Amino acid sequence: MSDVDSKNTETTQKPAPADGTDARPADRAATAQQRKVERKEARRWWIKLVMQPALFLLCGVLLIVGLGMAQRLGWITAGGSGGDNHSIAAGEDVRYICPMMCTPPQSEPGRCPVCAMELVPASGGGSSDSRSVQIDPASRRVANIHTVAVTSMPMTRTIRAIGELNYDEGTLKTLSAYVDGRLDRLYADYTGIVVKKGDHLALVYSPRLYSGQVELLLSKKAHEDSLSATRTRTTQSNLNLYESAKQRLIELGMTESQIEQLEQADEANSRMHLCAPISGTVIEKFAVEGQYVKEGQAIYELADLSTVWLMLELFPEDAATIRYGQKVEAEVQSLPGRKFTGRVAFIDPNVNPKTRTVGVRVVIPNADGLLRIGDYAKATIEAPLTSSVDQQGVIYDPELANKWISPRHPHVVETSAGKCRVCNVDLVPAAQFGFTAEANSNGEALVVPRNAVLMAGSNSVVYVETEPGRFEIRRVVLGPSCGAHQIVIHSGVEKGEQVATRGNFLIDSQMQLAGNPSLIDPTKAESKWDEAMSAEMIAALSELPEEDRQLAENQRICPVTKAPLGSMGTPQKIDVAGQTVFICCKGCEARLLGDSAKYLVNLTRVEGSSGGEVQRTIEAALSKLTPADQSLARQQRMCPVAVMPLGSMGTPKKVDVNGTPVFICCEGCREALLEEPEHYVKELASGDFSEGAHDAATDLPPIDLPEIFDPQEDLPPIAFPQAVHDSGIESRQASETSTKRVAEQRKDAVR
Repeated sequence: MSDVDSKNTETTQKPAPADGTDARPADRAATAQQRKVERKEARRWWIKLVMQPALFLLCGVLLIVGLGMAQRLGWITAGGSGGDNHSIAAGEDVRYICPMMCTPPQSEPGRCPVCAMELVPASGGGSSDSRSVQIDPASRRVANIHTVAVTSMPMTRTIRAIGELNYDEGTLKTLSAYVDGRLDRLYADYTGIVVKKGDHLALVYSPRLYSGQVELLLSKKAHEDSLSATRTRTTQSNLNLYESAKQRLIELGMTESQIEQLEQADEANSRMHLCAPISGTVIEKFAVEGQYVKEGQAIYELADLSTVWLMLELFPEDAATIRYGQKVEAEVQSLPGRKFTGRVAFIDPNVNPKTRTVGVRVVIPNADGLLRIGDYAKATIEAPLTSSVDQQGVIYDPELANKWISPRHPHVVETSAGKCRVCNVDLVPAAQFGFTAEANSNGEALVVPRNAVLMAGSNSVVYVETEPGRFEIRRVVLGPSCGAHQIVIHSGVEKGEQVATRGNFLIDSQMQLAGNPSLIDPTKAESKWDEAMSAEMIAALSELPEEDRQLAENQRICPVTKAPLGSMGTPQKIDVAGQTVFICCKGCEARLLGDSAKYLVNLTRVEGSSGGEVQRTIEAALSKLTPADQSLARQQRMCPVAVMPLGSMGTPKKVDVNGTPVFICCEGCREALLEEPEHYVKELASGDFSEGAHDAATDLPPIDLPEIFDPQEDLPPIAFPQAVHDSGIESRQASETSTKRVAEQRKDAVR
């Protein structure tokens, strides 16, 4: 029994007071007091249960509101970036950007006026290169960044098209009346009848034909009579009359066999049989029996259906990958599952302006006669792929290996040289059309996974891991897709380079936050030198001495303002620690001399940003020459007319100048070279363009430039002295007078 029950029992058994007073009112008061205490305790418990969390919640809300107000008033900054800002600002000029990229970079910290987010300082992610970002191993694991190597392998692309079967135009023949007459009989009295060469098609009555036969018989008899005579002149005259009469009958439509039958019968006939000129099918009949026809009037049209044409319509980019003689497999609609093989006979050089397609003609043998004119067919063409945009890969076709092919009829293939049996044209080696006798020798193409390429509009970029953790942006020129997971790259990467396949969007986001080129604007740091070279800039650079002008063109930009030299008048030449440097104006001199290391690094960055790409372009152009020509071109190095590195404008052109091979950069220089060959050959012989003589010209720094910044937005104001301002005015006036002269010089150089 519990203590409570014991107390209750004792209370119950307690005897009544001796004085006889009633204990009930006292018990009621004690019970009421006890209940009051219990209610008070319960009230405290509920208050503690509800109010304490509410107070904590209220304090949290007030704390958050207070922090927000302090941040808005500028007392504190988000993310603890205040200390970072000071440390960054101490080393370089800081640009502040919106994390959502709503506005251009700002020069002062604050909030984005569009989304009200706190502006953060642009950071290169630990890399000083404006075209790459450095990612530490921990961040790389979090971002799940994976890379694969760029591979090179023989690739083919399957081109599918739908076409229609048509007659082979080379086999169409029209049978016409050779003389005026009447069609007494039509042996081929309906279309579709199959005939053989020499079969009788019609019987023609013609009085003119009868008189010609009589003339032949008379001249033949006169010639035979004159053979027994001793007069040679008369014999020869009768022979000439006989030959003339025989030729006239041939022109009237009689065959050699018909003339022989006429001479044997020795009797003229006013009726003549019209014979089929080829074996084929009558596809159209133009006359009826008993009809009078005129000379030259068509009677029948025949077609040889042993070969048919498949007319295809391809997109221009697909037509550019196929060639003459290439094998095509076709499946007609009426014979599903059966394959017919043909070869490309013609590729239309024009694009249809209405359909924007290119016509392709395929010749297909039809010895069995299974193919019907007008039937639809599905065609499949396997085209090799290469990494070069302007070069087709070779094709291995065992049927054409070491064979000779007709340049007009691709289905005519022989094992040795000879004549085409159709057109009597000389056969040519199949290798002339890009067919090789070596198996597995198709050109190789650079291939990357599709998810490695980021595409937005006309921009296509990949991120290449040049060093561990360093990812560099590369613009690429895409080729066709290979299956569902790979794509061909024409330019932008090299074999063996590592490209990011996972996490590349995160890398691109970091590039955007750093203010570097990204998928949205991959051309941000690329050169715009050619566009920026206006007539005023050219005139300003022409005011410099020739030696200084070459140095200024090689330097290209002012290291302080990063503006193109010549955009603010004649560049100023100064000496910085023994190094010749050009600046855009006099106002930049103090800043450059005050902190030369900070600004000279801009020239180094621009020099290293694209020099490799220029060199790769030159090497790719020179690689298309023969080994002997490559050696000569590398030794010459420069175009003597345009004074540009050979290969910088495509494959160099070889010109024979009085027995001396000379390479020029493009066809535009050929005319100038041939007009003054002695002058340019003399320059080459003097060593002006030989190896080692033009280091400043041949080892050109890259011609890429950063964007031209808006001075009002991106540059601090520069106070120009009055003298400099006046000199700028004079320079611009001088520029206007010399603009025309400089432009003519550039045109002559290009020509």
